[in-house]
Amino acid sequence: MRADFALLLIDALPEDTAREFTPATLGALRMRKDKSEYALLKMNAGIADRAMQAAFSKIRPGMTEKELAAEIRGHFSSEGAAPAFWIVGAGGNGAFPHHSASERVIEEGDAVVIDIGGRKQGFPSDITRMAIVGRAPEGYGQIHTIVERAVQAALKAARPGVLAKDVDAAARKVISDAGYGEYFVHRTGHGMGIDGHEPPYITATSETVLEEGMVFSIEPGIYLPGRFGIRLEDIVILREDGPEVLSSLPRDVHVAKA
Repeated sequence: MRADFALLLIDALPEDTAREFTPATLGALRMRKDKSEYALLKMNAGIADRAMQAAFSKIRPGMTEKELAAEIRGHFSSEGAAPAFWIVGAGGNGAFPHHSASERVIEEGDAVVIDIGGRKQGFPSDITRMAIVGRAPEGYGQIHTIVERAVQAALKAARPGVLAKDVDAAARKVISDAGYGEYFVHRTGHGMGIDGHEPPYITATSETVLEEGMVFSIEPGIYLPGRFGIRLEDIVILREDGPEVLSSLPRDVHVAKA
């Protein structure tokens, strides 16, 4: 409610009335998704999978990041989903985790970060996959493998009763042990539901106890300035025996023809 109305209401309550903010009330309820919410999130994940495959089919040397982003937006729209965001980072631009899409021309030998999402029937999607154009840049394969191992470590760690920070630590340890800890510059994940970013947050300091029905991303990355970035992201819903990945699209790198 509006602050002026809320303050009037608080003044009217007895002095011993306890008050809490919505993260501790509605927020706690929103973190746990029911079957209908799961169905909508799963549907949106499928649309995002197909939008990613559309991007893979269109990517080629000579097109700009913005042109590829337009193809992605077009696919979301074709399925009745509103495009929400479209990160296309080729070459050195991929080393900026929150790059959007620019006039930078995609070239042979580029690694391209593609992080996209849309929204249909009130719920969002979010997925990140990698493409390379022709030949891979030097060292790409090794680093992609490290990031994939970090994803798998986080998936293994994510169980009901586990602290969110322990899932972050599992992914971060893989990358740090491989010597790239300083290049993993963001949290491992964020919750997703009505909002594209909401609790639980999978960070190094989060004391949130994970519960069955929570939905969140797992998206470790390594970003090498001036060279390329690699991020692999899936949205999961936490089940009794562990996470269920909503996407059906493998995390393998897509190799586009040069």
